[in-house]
Amino acid sequence: MKWPPFDSDHPLHVPYKWARRIVITVTGFTVLLVGIAMTVLPGPALVVIPAGLAILGLEFAWARHTLRALRKRGAVLVAAAKSKFR
Repeated sequence: MKWPPFDSDHPLHVPYKWARRIVITVTGFTVLLVGIAMTVLPGPALVVIPAGLAILGLEFAWARHTLRALRKRGAVLVAAAKSKFR
């Protein structure tokens, strides 16, 4: 059995698009909030927060921008730490 093509003319295209966006949003914010909670609770917050931003970055430009800014700041911090310990 072959499935019909799932293009923009398919009747389930719009519900699929919205369901995908809702799942990404809920998952991304949940991971981000857990990461923020891990800043005061035990856990790898420095790994979980960027993961939440990466998930949200699939749908939202502000999350992509924030993740890029964190990467730049992290690169500057790593370079400063390397130069200090040489």
